[in-house]
Amino acid sequence: MIRKKVEEFVHERELLNRNMSNYCGENAKRIFHLDSQIYKDGALPAKIKELMGLVASLVLRCEDCINYHLINCYENGVSDKELAEALTIGLMVGGSITIPHMRSAYATWYELRRSTKNET
Repeated sequence: MIRKKVEEFVHERELLNRNMSNYCGENAKRIFHLDSQIYKDGALPAKIKELMGLVASLVLRCEDCINYHLINCYENGVSDKELAEALTIGLMVGGSITIPHMRSAYATWYELRRSTKNET
């Protein structure tokens, strides 16, 4: 995922969430609110929670979820080594079928890291 695709993903997700919010009922909105709250700092730091979400997303092979958690991992200061360990756990739990998603995850991570280097 190149940087432009990261930006497009974020923009499209925001538009789709707004559209969905116009139609979904209160119960769905409660779940979405809970989802946004659960990844905040608590007994576990947000960074760890995002890594956990990333691993679960990798095992479930949800590309949108993987990208969402990668962006949040990046914003929460996850290091390359932390990411590698988390993705390796996902590989162990999910098996070799997760490898294509790991490739995409590392490509997205590379673009996120590269964008910071280009901005400084």
